Amino acid sequence: MLYDCAVIGGGPAGLNASLVLGRGRKEVILLDDGAPRNAVTQGSHNFITRDGIKPVEFRKAAHADLRKYPGISIQKERVSDIVQNDTVFRIQTERGQDYEAQTIILATGLKDILPEIEGIHDFYGTSLFACPFCDGWELKNIPLVYIADGAHSFHGIKMISNWNRDMVVCTNGKESLSAEERDILTQKQIKVIDDEILRLQGDNGQLKTIQFKNGKELHKEAGFVSSNMEQASPFAKRLGLELNDMGGIKTDSQGRTSVKGIYAGGDTASGPPQLVIAASEGSKAAIGVISDFVEDTF
Repeated sequence: MLYDCAVIGGGPAGLNASLVLGRGRKEVILLDDGAPRNAVTQGSHNFITRDGIKPVEFRKAAHADLRKYPGISIQKERVSDIVQNDTVFRIQTERGQDYEAQTIILATGLKDILPEIEGIHDFYGTSLFACPFCDGWELKNIPLVYIADGAHSFHGIKMISNWNRDMVVCTNGKESLSAEERDILTQKQIKVIDDEILRLQGDNGQLKTIQFKNGKELHKEAGFVSSNMEQASPFAKRLGLELNDMGGIKTDSQGRTSVKGIYAGGDTASGPPQLVIAASEGSKAAIGVISDFVEDTF
């Protein structure tokens, strides 16, 4: 079967794109490997009527919405390759399935690259977070640690201070802050520790102690970490798509990329990485697909 559109990625962008396409009377296949970036998240926020919803419940409700439309097919498949043959895209999966579609929406999202610190993955998403917009409210009254191991650390500190100024900054021995930025933090009475971190310790996802290589310890039960993000899939590079300054796929206002027939939405193309924004970008990409089908018809 030749689908009108194949949506790659089943996060909020891919789900919303599929909904718009299905309601737009298009035959669409949604390919999702079931491994979302927000799997570690306890609850998603800042989406009106869905504030605090667990990611698994969000996906369950979204799939129920999609099943209302006969033109939408959902397959739990991890895409291994996408090949363009003239005006048709051939999608291959790791299980050996092949699908064909006239257009593609890439909604594969981004993945977090955390500092290489022992134990950090044990606490990420439960007591150590990256986004103050997502988790700042819950941590507003808890003394925090901020692991500033990245180029945008000072920006992160400033944003976190909107919710909570009771924090200690740990640079992990990296040159993450300039002299001017350090002076500003001193004026704001925010302490900076430059010792290298040995490991993070705690129980059942609850951070308790930051241990340094010099034997010192810092007792904190929650905090934030500066993280880098990169494309979660290799398809943007393989398909020769133009990227923006942030490393996302460059698109126009309706998700069109630099390659005809390929659209992108969600964290894959834009930021900041918020569920409601990703869903909106997926909707825009789907509108772009339908608009172009209509223009081609006329």
